[in-house]
Amino acid sequence: TFQWEILGRQFVEYEQMAPFLIPEEQQRRLLDFLPFFLKAWEQSAGVIVFPNIQLLASEVSKLLTKEIKRSLNGKPAEEARLALEQLLQQKGEAEDGRLLLKSVYLLSQTDSRTMCNIIGSGLPAALMQCLYLFFTFPLKKTSDDGETSEDDAQTQEMMVKIMLNMYREEQGVEELLAADKLQSLIIATASLWDQCSHSWKVPTGRVLRTISKAQTKNSIVYLQAMDCIKIAIQNLFKLADTIPACDVCEAASIVLCFVKDSYPVSSALLTEFENNDGYQLLLKIILRCEGLQQNEGDPYLDEILDMLTCLTTCGKTELKVSGNIIHPQLPHFNFEQTRSSGMTVKNLQAFQVLQSIFLKSNDQHLCGRILEAISTIWAWDTVNFFLLEWTLQPINQFTDIIHFKPHPVQVQFFRLVESIVLDLSYVPHEILKKVQCLIKENTVTFCTLTALRCLLSMTKKDLLFSDIFRDSGLLGLLLALLRKQAKILRKSAGTHQPGLEEGNEKELNAVMLNMVAALTVGSVRNTVVLKDYGMVPYIKIFLDDECYRSATLSILEQLSVINYEEYMSIIIGALCSSTQGELHLKLDLLKSLLRILQSPKSHSAFRTCSGFNGLLSLLSDMEGALQDPPSGLWAAVGQNCILELVFYTLQGITAALHLDPVNSNFFERNGLFEKMAEDLGSLGCFWTQGEWQIPLSLERTRTFGEFLDAAFCSSEPFPMWLKNCIWILNFLDHMVKGTLHLERYFKERKPEMGEASRDDQEGHQAQEEHPVAFKKPGNKLPASAHRWEMGDCAIVHPGAVCVMVRLLPKLYKEGHSQLSQEIQCAVVDHIQSLVKSEKSRQVMCGSGLLRTIITSCQDAFRHESHPLHLPLTRVFEKLASQAIDPDVLR
Repeated sequence: TFQWEILGRQFVEYEQMAPFLIPEEQQRRLLDFLPFFLKAWEQSAGVIVFPNIQLLASEVSKLLTKEIKRSLNGKPAEEARLALEQLLQQKGEAEDGRLLLKSVYLLSQTDSRTMCNIIGSGLPAALMQCLYLFFTFPLKKTSDDGETSEDDAQTQEMMVKIMLNMYREEQGVEELLAADKLQSLIIATASLWDQCSHSWKVPTGRVLRTISKAQTKNSIVYLQAMDCIKIAIQNLFKLADTIPACDVCEAASIVLCFVKDSYPVSSALLTEFENNDGYQLLLKIILRCEGLQQNEGDPYLDEILDMLTCLTTCGKTELKVSGNIIHPQLPHFNFEQTRSSGMTVKNLQAFQVLQSIFLKSNDQHLCGRILEAISTIWAWDTVNFFLLEWTLQPINQFTDIIHFKPHPVQVQFFRLVESIVLDLSYVPHEILKKVQCLIKENTVTFCTLTALRCLLSMTKKDLLFSDIFRDSGLLGLLLALLRKQAKILRKSAGTHQPGLEEGNEKELNAVMLNMVAALTVGSVRNTVVLKDYGMVPYIKIFLDDECYRSATLSILEQLSVINYEEYMSIIIGALCSSTQGELHLKLDLLKSLLRILQSPKSHSAFRTCSGFNGLLSLLSDMEGALQDPPSGLWAAVGQNCILELVFYTLQGITAALHLDPVNSNFFERNGLFEKMAEDLGSLGCFWTQGEWQIPLSLERTRTFGEFLDAAFCSSEPFPMWLKNCIWILNFLDHMVKGTLHLERYFKERKPEMGEASRDDQEGHQAQEEHPVAFKKPGNKLPASAHRWEMGDCAIVHPGAVCVMVRLLPKLYKEGHSQLSQEIQCAVVDHIQSLVKSEKSRQVMCGSGLLRTIITSCQDAFRHESHPLHLPLTRVFEKLASQAIDPDVLR
């Protein structure tokens, strides 16, 4: 602060004496003062505390302007350029020019009042003359190779910053017009770009763009009077054929800035641009940019495209178009509500340039930028889509040639088409017809695939598209194509044909199936069309391939709405005919079956189509699958997957029995619970080899619930066979209570559409590396969720209790006698807890549980010392007290 106070007093003294000094002495004193001013600024971290700063700025700027004019006076251009360079750069002791430049540079960054004083000094015009000479006359001695010294770079940066700060102000632009150099510099950029100083190209562009943004009415009248835009366009037409595309883009972007930025003030320059073939020039320049390497020509090409996009909204009158809305339309679409006061398209000429670029070019970057521009225009105002499509029809025309474009452009285009429905809530019927023709012709598989995905996304938005695409013939077309592919698959079954269904072709089949699935979801009419086409036998052929399976099952599930028997026949047949290694096929079929069995109307069809026997046959086919260690083909599968198959099989049976007395009676009357017990007992985790040793006493006893927690939720080591047994008993326990079909123990496996089967690629090793995540046993839905269907009775399927009793003697393993006996006692205690209430005992009496206990656990009854003797006797006695039939008692 003290230093600034001293400087302030010194400057006051200068002011007082200046009127009495000759100009040379006045200039000398000011120049002597400036080094102290700069030093104070540097020491105060750029903070200036100087009361007479406006006057100082005025004096310094006037002196700098005077020195510039003195250096230029009467000299030829090249000599003047050299003189300017010597003035503004530090050359030995003669550094007055640089001192003045640096001082003005610092003062121009203070406040607006100080900037007004700088502008009023005549400096804007003087520096414009400097810039013109530096840009148009490169120094020959350095060959202008683009390399500049550190001093040169600092001088350039200070000069440019001063100009930017001055020309941001309208006053600065108005002062500039007096020099008559602005139009000369603009024209020079359009005619001498290839000959100008390389190191001054970017700075000149920055300065001219700043001037462009601050244009006034006077500056526009000035440029128009000088035919500036007209001459610049003529020169650019010549440059466009001779210099590299990226260079001509850079030059053209500067001229276009003045056209675009002037429009809010006056349309004069835009009119001059249009009257002199400005749009044709832009089209020519942009098309020359085809094939440029990534980022070459950026950012100037992108800048031209952005400005051209903005020009589409520059026009005197609003476009008036009344299109014919084709129905049907989405319920919430209302054309009148799309009208707004936003940025609407008024300049079709500018948009035609964008449209022509896409039609004529196959360059990925150019086409992508055009689609981005169209998306931007739609986002400005939704009515723009209708204004353009009802006049120039860009999207309609693009659809005819989109298959010629690079793949990323195709993807981007169909996302744009998709947005018409998803964002504008409008159904573009004419465009959709073109897309459908594209799919029918299938000229380029990738394009067909991308187009179909677009329609698939629309179909999922609203059921209306199910009717639209049926009436347009798309559904019939897809069914015909799928029939053809199904025949090919059927012929090639069991054989490998090189190249068959590889890449996009296979993915196309998957998307066609997904499209048909989407068209049939919620549409009985479309499902009837599929059936009437005789497609059911062909659709089921696709079940074998995992990448087709999800969509195929969805189609078949829709078929069940009109014919449960046909669905059940297909699914049960596929389950029974599947091979041991087709584990994921079985799981997917079972999950589909579970979804359909949620409807009680499907239970009868399940029974009549041998559904119970079909599911039990799956268990039979898994004989020995859970042996420890595993053997044969099962060794490669992983026990988690086998256990998952057991779970979903039992879930299917439980779902078919749920609240269905006819199915329950059928299952019990035909001895299927006994068959289930036999099949589960042969899985390999239960003991099947003759007599086993009975321990004299148990060292510890645990409940069944404690076994569940210990087996899966603690660090206690448990043998694999016992874990598997506990899992199965847990499944049966939920089956007894009628809740097994509501449980979720395994993560859903969702292969991506179009993806080849991972079984073939990774085998079953991944199953072991990433085992199925189990839900903690016992984490069931709240009991209250099921109380309404079970009442006070905890037993819904008493036959499942009989299955648990039949498995009881098989809960054994050599070398684990103590553990075996302990789990047996835990299971018996659990069964005893199930028959505590009188109602539950009445339910069990008719299920044959008494006879099952006697026949399955004879050893326990014969030996009073057997640990199971007492608990089984208690169960027996509780049930016998409810028995009415003497034959049962005997």
